[in-house]
Amino acid sequence: MTSLLAGLAAALATFALADLAPRTRRRPLTRVIATLGARSGVKPSSGLAARIQAAGLDRHTHEVVALQAGLAILTTLTALPLITAAPGRLGLALLVAAPLAGFALPEVGLRRRVRQRRAEIEAELPDVLDLVRVAIAAGLAPRRALEEVGRRHPGTLARELTRLAARTQLGEPVDAALDHLQQRCPSHTIPPFVAALRRAERHGTPLQPTLSAQATQARSQRAARRSEQAAKAAPKIQLVVALMLVPAVLLLIAAALVPSLGA
Repeated sequence: MTSLLAGLAAALATFALADLAPRTRRRPLTRVIATLGARSGVKPSSGLAARIQAAGLDRHTHEVVALQAGLAILTTLTALPLITAAPGRLGLALLVAAPLAGFALPEVGLRRRVRQRRAEIEAELPDVLDLVRVAIAAGLAPRRALEEVGRRHPGTLARELTRLAARTQLGEPVDAALDHLQQRCPSHTIPPFVAALRRAERHGTPLQPTLSAQATQARSQRAARRSEQAAKAAPKIQLVVALMLVPAVLLLIAAALVPSLGA
């Protein structure tokens, strides 16, 4: 029974995290969960709307809150047999932990997506800046350059540039579209890029020198991050060597010495 309940809880968590992915059609189970939690009256947490934007999701806050509340209810109902059978204060702890775990699952998924998008944007930013600079040098207007780069370059930031161009073509003010771009790109490297685009729109400031300097700085920061990651990986590699390779070698040596000791 315990294994069955654990598997059911894991399946519900998987469906909940998958529901946060941008899809045109929602899964029936997640729709039922969201409907169950929609009537709970739970209020969104602080900064939830900003995290949804940074995760690149086209969802409203009430949808995510409804999903959180529905999962809290379902995890509590799922854990009821364990709560009643748990000895001592463990049942009370499970009663508190089950709804909290269900409520926190979508939030964990959001934060994971934000970290993933940040890493992707910072990795592709130097190339995108260079492409925009080259497109402007070839004679394209800044908005057209952003549109062409977004259409031709694969990646998270390129898709956001395509959204930016589409929003401006639909009549949205450029400042509002740039604010939207900055909200959906959770990286400290994006605000200088957005500021340069604002200056170009308002005052006609040339973009090529600014984009070239930002691309150079972004490449140096990317190289520094990779060096830091490599430095952090060295102790992990040494730990693997110490725990796996060294004992294996010692076993081989011991196996070679056993016949001589027996003689």
